[in-house]
Amino acid sequence: MRTEHIIHETDARSLGSLDIPQVHLVVTSPPYPMIEMWDEVFMKMNGEIVLSRPIEAFELMNRELDKVWEGVDKHLIEGGIVCVNIGNATRSVNGSFSMFPSNVRITQKFMDMGYTVLPEIIWRKQSTAPNKFMGSGMLPPNAYITQEHEYILIFRKGGMRQDLKTMVDLRRSSAYFWEERNIWFSDLWQMTGSRQKLKNASRERSAAFPFELPFRLINMFSIKGDRVLDPFMGTGTTSLAALASCRSSIGIELSSDLVGITVDRIQNSVEEVQRIRAARLDKHRKFVETRQQTKEIKHVAEFHKMPVVTNQERMIWIDELEEVSKIQDSPVIIEATYK
Repeated sequence: MRTEHIIHETDARSLGSLDIPQVHLVVTSPPYPMIEMWDEVFMKMNGEIVLSRPIEAFELMNRELDKVWEGVDKHLIEGGIVCVNIGNATRSVNGSFSMFPSNVRITQKFMDMGYTVLPEIIWRKQSTAPNKFMGSGMLPPNAYITQEHEYILIFRKGGMRQDLKTMVDLRRSSAYFWEERNIWFSDLWQMTGSRQKLKNASRERSAAFPFELPFRLINMFSIKGDRVLDPFMGTGTTSLAALASCRSSIGIELSSDLVGITVDRIQNSVEEVQRIRAARLDKHRKFVETRQQTKEIKHVAEFHKMPVVTNQERMIWIDELEEVSKIQDSPVIIEATYK
């Protein structure tokens, strides 16, 4: 099997005008409105943003993101899924502390576009910093709740996908393990975020989500061969997760430095992806060993020759990445081959 990974070096707001293939799933984490590290980015997008007028600034920042969501809508198939990782901002402006609910604003935008809102996931990433509490310490009433979570908002365009009826075997081979389902489809995920200092990049740092986050979402909401879009590609974590899941990907990134990092990351990914595959299978074997001590497992995955809990896992096959090669420079196109 082969997958294709396309990288466009451009502003995500131009997504609607790009000539790209249709996509089946979107997994992305945009710049967060009213979070200080992204202020400069948003103010370059829109010169009318003035931080001393915080409510107006929050709305104007989101209007810039709206242009990206409208581009997403143009390229997403009917029945396709959008997953947006977003955190709400808390900050003091003009001496007044407030929260800015990006999760609410983005949800409203997708509702306005006619999308179905699906149950969200709370990504909890607890901080142990001793100074994390804000306000007046032990004295009421002016202390504030510490936010130690972000949201993974999930939307569906239109009704259920109809093309799956013609891809029964491919869908069955894309199954996940029973024990993965029980963890992944919980509404609370606990995992540590990934902060990267990028010395050679145009941005001082990238607040990247961990690999496990897009990897889960891609396996939950797409099948092999589907195309996954990330309009805020950053260091390419979504593209790498798609590669490891035998899905194609399209990444949009304005920074040429970050594009270069992603291209290198994908081109040198074979051993890493093979380790990810091996670790996933090994984790399932350990689960089976533990479960068989108390319960009989009646089904067998035909290709992997290992016990599985349900009949729906019988045809599961986790493809092994064999080779990646860059076949075009602008836009960058990288082809992956599996066995």
